[in-house]
Amino acid sequence: MTAATTKTQQEQWMVENQVFQIFDLFADLPRNAKSALVELQRDNHLEYLTKGLKRLDPSFCVLDANRPWLCYWILHSIALLGDYVEHEVEDNVVDFLSRCQDPNGGYGGGPGQLPHLATTYAAVNALITVGGERSLSSINRWSVMFEVSHFCNSAYWSHFEPNDMDSEIFCREKVYMFLKRMKQPSGAFRMHDAGEIDVRACYTAISVASVLNILDDELIQNVGDYILSCQTYEGGISGEPGAEAHGGYTFCGFATMILINEVNRLDLAGLLDWVAFRQGREGGFQGRTNKLVDSCYSFWQGGAFALLQRLHAILDEQLVNYSPQTGVASDISGGEESSDGVDDKTCHFKLGGTNASCPVNLNSIGYNFVKQPGEMEALYHRWALQQYILLCAQDMKGGLKDKPGKHRDFYHTCYSLSGLSLSQHSWSQDEDTPPLPNAVMGPYANLLERTHPLFNVVLDQYYEAHEFFDTP
Repeated sequence: MTAATTKTQQEQWMVENQVFQIFDLFADLPRNAKSALVELQRDNHLEYLTKGLKRLDPSFCVLDANRPWLCYWILHSIALLGDYVEHEVEDNVVDFLSRCQDPNGGYGGGPGQLPHLATTYAAVNALITVGGERSLSSINRWSVMFEVSHFCNSAYWSHFEPNDMDSEIFCREKVYMFLKRMKQPSGAFRMHDAGEIDVRACYTAISVASVLNILDDELIQNVGDYILSCQTYEGGISGEPGAEAHGGYTFCGFATMILINEVNRLDLAGLLDWVAFRQGREGGFQGRTNKLVDSCYSFWQGGAFALLQRLHAILDEQLVNYSPQTGVASDISGGEESSDGVDDKTCHFKLGGTNASCPVNLNSIGYNFVKQPGEMEALYHRWALQQYILLCAQDMKGGLKDKPGKHRDFYHTCYSLSGLSLSQHSWSQDEDTPPLPNAVMGPYANLLERTHPLFNVVLDQYYEAHEFFDTP
């Protein structure tokens, strides 16, 4: 007597059947037809994305509180494809996001909406992607006028000219105060006033602070403790303590621990084990154990591998101390003093630390991290992932989707392309070495721009922003 199948099993078999039918048809095609099917439909994707940036269908009203995200998903996808939008559209984006800013710092989902860490992250990344002085200096520009006029009477204000104040630093202080308001005693962050506390909030806050050069010891205090409390027995990271490990939260927690210089406190051996088993027979990744494949995890799970590639020394050390009886690495990261008198918790990353014997500039970690060469190959099947994205997630008319049978959307377009970029460039030893042709499935014209694995903005735009904000 066989046990009854569950709904989860039935859905999994249905997806596998759809995917394998596509793969079987592909395998039987002549060589020239195969090349056409795995070609990235760059022009169609750009047309789909550009139209979405200019005008959306009325059905998008349900995303009214996510408009900075739409800007980011679309602009980042266009940048990954190596293109850009017209100057007029760029100006419109900058003006719109400026209207989404709260006078006291942070960005809401639309003009006049409550500031939220997620939409602050999306808005900042979108403005970095647009690039240029007008876009980068616009961050919290309107709050300068509002706050000064609110706290200073007109007679006092009339003595000052606009250039009398370093408006850029003042603007970023507004963002900093918003981040501090969201900071919780546990070390975590709240997404918005009276909002939820989770690992997403930690990542979006720390990412924004890092890229704007305002990250400091006060913001990172106890963040690592909170994220450690979210790493589960499986090895992945959950959204909050006691919840289930999830691909999105795993990336967010992992990236945050790197940016605060405490990544060696994580059980990286366990994390690697968990994320490696999230790649399914279809070639794509699932977000949680026993869930269906979803192309967005090409970045969220694939991004974790991109981070692990640059943590070879720490991972090796943990694997040496890995206990097969307990399934976890022994405690080598408690921040105890090592034999040479140096605090391991702060000096693990070879980027320095926070004590006098091992100084570190927290705001340079993201820059130095991406400058490091990948010391080992990515520990997942990159070719299988690229095949899933190109054959199963790509809409030939433009845009990408979750899986066969689903509809295209901007979210899956963004994160499918982001994961595809990481996969293509994972063969490169350093940022200046272009991938070899055999690293790119399909024609070499499929090659996308390189994205920063911690912030997920195209690398050239990240460097411009890093230089722009590289002031005290």
